[in-house]
Amino acid sequence: MGKNKKNKHKQKSHLPFRLNVVFFVVFLLFAGIILQLGVVQILNGEEAQDEIDRTENTTTSIPVPRGEMYDRYGRVMVDNQPLYSITYTPPKGVQPDDKLALAEEMSQYIDMEFEDNLTDRDLREYYFLKNEEEVRSRIEEEDTSDLDNGEVYQLQLDSITDEEISGFDNQTKEVIAIKKELDRAYALAPHVVKNSNISEKEYSTVAENLAKLPGINVTSDWERTYPYDSLFRSYIGSITSREQGVPRDQLDYFMSLDYSRNDRVGTSGLEQQYEEVLRGTKEKVQYETDKNNNVIDSKVIREGQRGKDIVLSIDIEFQQRVNEILQDELLNAISKAPGENRHLKNSVAVVSNPNTGEILAISGQTYNRNPEKGESRFTNTSHQAVYNAYTPGSAVKGATILTGLHEGAISPGTRVNDKKIKVGTDAPKGSYTPNIGVVNDIQALQQSSNVYMFFLAMYLGGEYSNRYTMPNLSLKEGTFENFVYNFNQFGLGVETGVDFPYEGIGVEGNPDTPGKILDFSIGQFSTYTALQLNQYVSTIANGGDRIKPRLVKSIHEPSITDDLGAVYKDYSPQVLNQLEMKQSYIERVQEGFRQVFQTNQGTASSVFSKQPYAQYRMAGKTGTAEVTQYKPDGNGGTTIIENLLNKTLVGYAPYDDPEIAFSIITPYLGDQATSTFNVSNNIGARIGQAYFELKEERAENGIEMNNSEEAEEEE
Repeated sequence: MGKNKKNKHKQKSHLPFRLNVVFFVVFLLFAGIILQLGVVQILNGEEAQDEIDRTENTTTSIPVPRGEMYDRYGRVMVDNQPLYSITYTPPKGVQPDDKLALAEEMSQYIDMEFEDNLTDRDLREYYFLKNEEEVRSRIEEEDTSDLDNGEVYQLQLDSITDEEISGFDNQTKEVIAIKKELDRAYALAPHVVKNSNISEKEYSTVAENLAKLPGINVTSDWERTYPYDSLFRSYIGSITSREQGVPRDQLDYFMSLDYSRNDRVGTSGLEQQYEEVLRGTKEKVQYETDKNNNVIDSKVIREGQRGKDIVLSIDIEFQQRVNEILQDELLNAISKAPGENRHLKNSVAVVSNPNTGEILAISGQTYNRNPEKGESRFTNTSHQAVYNAYTPGSAVKGATILTGLHEGAISPGTRVNDKKIKVGTDAPKGSYTPNIGVVNDIQALQQSSNVYMFFLAMYLGGEYSNRYTMPNLSLKEGTFENFVYNFNQFGLGVETGVDFPYEGIGVEGNPDTPGKILDFSIGQFSTYTALQLNQYVSTIANGGDRIKPRLVKSIHEPSITDDLGAVYKDYSPQVLNQLEMKQSYIERVQEGFRQVFQTNQGTASSVFSKQPYAQYRMAGKTGTAEVTQYKPDGNGGTTIIENLLNKTLVGYAPYDDPEIAFSIITPYLGDQATSTFNVSNNIGARIGQAYFELKEERAENGIEMNNSEEAEEEE
């Protein structure tokens, strides 16, 4: 009995000690946890929080429709057509197997084009996913020890034979095509899976089964439409498709501006020039994800707004009439002299307001001599007015006269006897109409005296002998540069500043003989674009201001109604420079230009001084340049075609209060096609008539031609 009591006492005495040990261990554990929490919070707290934020909060941008384009009277030139759209917004960390399963499910609800859309690699990747374990086993580990994951994957794909991927049926290929589109999506960024040829049944079926399609949504998309199609298409430009996305060579630039890889962007024309305002403001959405990358919440942190609208300076109805005029006159010239004009195929024209620089119409038409079945006889090539430079001939003599007056080479009224001159062994040089007689500066423009310009150039170069036959000719250093400097003031040989991604400036050249400087004075040396010639004649028409030409008149905030939104930016005329010439000198050239069109001896009077054109009181200058055409011969060489003419014309109307300025270039007429030499003159006269007739028609309907803010839509 006593022994049992003693054992019990011993057991009881051990119990507090064991409890103390347990409590001590628990204390140490809690102390360790508290210490670790302190280390995390104090030493690594900021880094840990950043990791949590990065993982749980992700912001993405959702594209919006681009801005629209209107002509100066509010007619839609570029619109957005709404489309049914099926999109996929993948979660972070989604696996290829998940996308394949989704593609297989979606194939039950939508049809997806796969013909010509699937590559050999697409088929191999599908086979790999379906037979991953077996394909992996084909590659020995020792063969991949020095390779990265991408190289190993490529080896695995290469192990798949052509026979293994040749038997897929259409249903399987449709799954592969859907999977391929899902693969293009970026995490938490909506990607269009399909937005064309979606039937109402497809759209509604997908909408009803969204619960089975993680990440899929039904929404609306858009595509560009062009109500006037080819009338102004060269200048409107293009945008990329969603498949193309942003240009890869500019990826870093666009990504820095909050673009996504699959965003549509302008790549040419006004779409590119005004990308910043047309793109709009993306909607920003913040997604909250859990540790498994599942989206548990989202909220809009910035409302999206579609792109701003732009109003063009173009009058699309007038543009259409100008296009038709060029086509008519080209066809007439080719039909009348098919043999002589076998190299003639195109003409370009620019019409602007010389007081504002606004381009009202800009056209280029190319005649197709051998159209295929269903192909149009004419192709719109209006980009040539900005891109292509031609030798202008006498059309630039206004700049020559003003250079001579300003530099003191001639004085108002200086007279020269127009008869041929001969320098050294060169062929005699004279005017197109021989032996004009004695003319002053105004008459030299009226009758297009080459000899007057030759003597002006010689005077500018310090040669005052007034000889008509010279064994040699020497002009002082800097004569050509002096000419070029003055011509640049008109926009000849320099960029016009037009709001377009690219413009040609022609070829100035470097004359290696004094005779070529004489050629320069009559427009037989340098080349210019139709837009440069338009800026030149506009500068003379408005009294000396070289104004920047514009294709866009104003930018407007997007509107939810059919009316234009509030003005975001209105472009005022921008004077690039003013002529250094005296106003009285400019007025003498203006009078010379008037006489060219309106007096019996004027070189264009046979067209412009007769009705119905005389009533519009037009003025300007004709030009004929002798040119050689160089064309590929098809064998790597060049065919040289000589004895061709460029027929040019610059002008404005009315001559006492100009509203329009025009420039026309019709290159490569045959030099024997005398019956069609007036082709550019006819185009210019008809353009002036079309403008004023349209103005009269609109006035009868209460529409003011030059006030697009208040103009009513005509159609």
